[in-house]
Amino acid sequence: MSEMLAMIRTLGDQLRWARDIEMPALAPSSEILIGGMGGSGIAGDFGAALSDRAPGRVAVRKGYDPLPGWVSRVKPTVVAISYSGNTEETISLVTAASDAGLPIVTITTGGQLEKMSSEKGWPSIAVPKGLQPRAAVGYLVGAISRLLASFGVLADQTAALDEAADLVEATTSDGSEAWSMASELAKSLTGRISIIYGGGAISGAAAQRWKTQINENAKMPAWWSLLPELDHNEVVSWETLPSITRGLLGIVALTDRSDHPRIRARLDHSSALTQSAVPWLAEIPAVGDSDLARLMSLTACGDLVSWMLAKEAGVDPVPVETIEKLKRLLVED
Repeated sequence: MSEMLAMIRTLGDQLRWARDIEMPALAPSSEILIGGMGGSGIAGDFGAALSDRAPGRVAVRKGYDPLPGWVSRVKPTVVAISYSGNTEETISLVTAASDAGLPIVTITTGGQLEKMSSEKGWPSIAVPKGLQPRAAVGYLVGAISRLLASFGVLADQTAALDEAADLVEATTSDGSEAWSMASELAKSLTGRISIIYGGGAISGAAAQRWKTQINENAKMPAWWSLLPELDHNEVVSWETLPSITRGLLGIVALTDRSDHPRIRARLDHSSALTQSAVPWLAEIPAVGDSDLARLMSLTACGDLVSWMLAKEAGVDPVPVETIEKLKRLLVED
């Protein structure tokens, strides 16, 4: 149990590491395509969220699919993220990007991706080893934020990384207000399927992270949805089985000041209309000045909740045995 908590508590140091890394020489680029999966790929989703109102385009590609058709026209810089360096979907993407003659940057600890970078002369950021990929989110998001600043998509991230590091350390400290809130929320979610709602780029990216952390750390089902889209479909899904849903599910809403002003009204009305069928257990606001700090404040809180859910359930949050078994089966195919 304590091993995952120790990893979570390295987030501040990870962000400070990213603040201090020496960046490779990069040409300005307003078109970025980020590829990655799982605990590595979430850094791409965070990068896209941070760039939501920035000039240019930051897109995320996951899976085996060929490169999107627009790449032949705009020639984006491809950023490939794989903590292990051996994620087969990411290797497939970067191979296609190389074949298409696209500029490539990699973020990895080693493996095949490091080998390809060395052989082909791609700029690469070497991330420290030794963590579960999902626990290295500070390294990966910090590296992405620095890359996007180097490309000219984001402003300099030095101060934001410092603020984010201080915030996550305060959040994950014993006895902090955030710790107490996370503890109470984990108790409320115990025995329930967690549903995490976001309402914009930052709160939505954080909602996705909460979902995947509950999956991997607590070994529990969860899902995430985004306002206002969920108000056009999911909001009516609570009408038919209230006797089941009110006892087995629980909603947590994440909010950020960058959410559209109408999201506030939608949250209020959506919860009022559905509360009798599914409990809305908490609303967690992002804190901090910079976009990165607010995103990481929600991330640290969600990581704590997922660890506490694992503790309540008596499961070890570190191993992901089913994922490892699946990888072995795929190798045998």
